[in-house]
Amino acid sequence: MIPSSPWVECHIEDIREGGTVLDLACGSGRHARLLAARGHSVLAVDRDAEALSRLQGIPGIVTACLDLEGEHWPLAGQRFAGVVVTNYLWRLRLPELLALLAPGGVLIYETFMLGNEAYGKPSNPDFLLQPGELRAVVVTAGLREIAFAEGYTANPKPAMRQAICAVRD
Repeated sequence: MIPSSPWVECHIEDIREGGTVLDLACGSGRHARLLAARGHSVLAVDRDAEALSRLQGIPGIVTACLDLEGEHWPLAGQRFAGVVVTNYLWRLRLPELLALLAPGGVLIYETFMLGNEAYGKPSNPDFLLQPGELRAVVVTAGLREIAFAEGYTANPKPAMRQAICAVRD
């Protein structure tokens, strides 16, 4: 299994105890497992039912196989103490995604940015953030930035990444 993101590991302590944390587009569930191991209740969401099946029976994790890119936003009206997203970008849903944060809720988001095409996939600009894009989206949503990083990273593989941790006050 791919190791947890160092960015997520660094900021997981910013999520308050007691609420449910959403691991969006969770894939194999590396962060859902990490969150559950730290005592959080987790909703792990992905469109890949087979990947989600590997999370069945893990205490603290509930799974949902959902289409995040369809016409209707399947998580509308829900609120979470934290939202974790890595290696996923669907710009059309960013406002709805940020609206999922309850007061005091923490966003931990890390994905690829422009320049990643030099290191492999994704290389399509539709799935690569522009410089400072996450920061701008977070400010527009009224969140307070805790930390921001962008540029080259060597871990877990060479890539151009952008990451933010922010809270809804």
